[in-house]
Amino acid sequence: MPPSTAIDRRTFHAFAASAIGAGLTGVSHAAPSSVPFQLNYMLPSCMYGYAKLAEILPEAQKISASQIDVWPKVHGDQREQMDELGEEKFAQLLRKNNVQLGCITQYKLGPFGLQDEMRLAQRFGCKLIVTGGSGPKGLQGAELKKAVGDFLEKMKPHLEVAEETGVTIAIENHANNLIESPDSLRWLLELRPSNNLAIALAPYHLPQDEKFLAQLIGELAEGLQMFYAWQHGDGAHDPLPTERQLLQLPGRGPLDFQPLVDALVAINYQGWTEVFMHPVPRGVPILPTVAATTAEIARGRDYLNQLVAQSGKGK
Repeated sequence: MPPSTAIDRRTFHAFAASAIGAGLTGVSHAAPSSVPFQLNYMLPSCMYGYAKLAEILPEAQKISASQIDVWPKVHGDQREQMDELGEEKFAQLLRKNNVQLGCITQYKLGPFGLQDEMRLAQRFGCKLIVTGGSGPKGLQGAELKKAVGDFLEKMKPHLEVAEETGVTIAIENHANNLIESPDSLRWLLELRPSNNLAIALAPYHLPQDEKFLAQLIGELAEGLQMFYAWQHGDGAHDPLPTERQLLQLPGRGPLDFQPLVDALVAINYQGWTEVFMHPVPRGVPILPTVAATTAEIARGRDYLNQLVAQSGKGK
């Protein structure tokens, strides 16, 4: 098209997102498919606190997950358990339970400390590592864009390893971080030098406005690789009674996930979804037993699946 009428990628995704917000589900991130849409679930090990991998891995298939997201301390210690077991014994445990290592979450190492972790992931066929960003926080406008650009420049040698190993580094919009605001996520997607850098979207850390979150999902469609089905509820920092902590989960707290699921359906989202929360204190399971924890995650999955069925595209 003539230069005067061309639109850049960011403008296109803003248009697509506004269409989703208006309920125009014809805007899709991928070609239409005759296969009914479904969410691809992954089991986060941290939901079980410091439970043993041998106890957690059999639970994955009970929530319709074939892959596990392994977390280190302080939220869990399953990443440390991997080292204690050794790679061969861990691989045997995965095979025994017909589960794959799908993601390693590594905030402790940060975005510039993942090179050895990516090579470990490659040995297990793991395609995703989630971490946080790095840089000044609380910026806006041009200062924010420059800081995101500086961060991405520093990421280039690490993204070369990501491309070499076939791993995608997904940055979560974590609080008190360079990549925490909607604009920071938009700039991360717009300026990223490689598709091996992506986004792990945590609604918990964003305004609890369903229409806004649905629109943001549409804007970020091209780079979204992890969706945490996680709302703020009563928060994840105060030692509240268990029933109030569980308000972070989908179908428990006040956030209506239907518009968010509608947006995921509209972009034909093919990334991962985790039913998620953080307990207080960190390192404890969300419920006292492995069985109860799995049942609660399955309840969240069933709630989300019902919303997919109601979206008009799911079955």
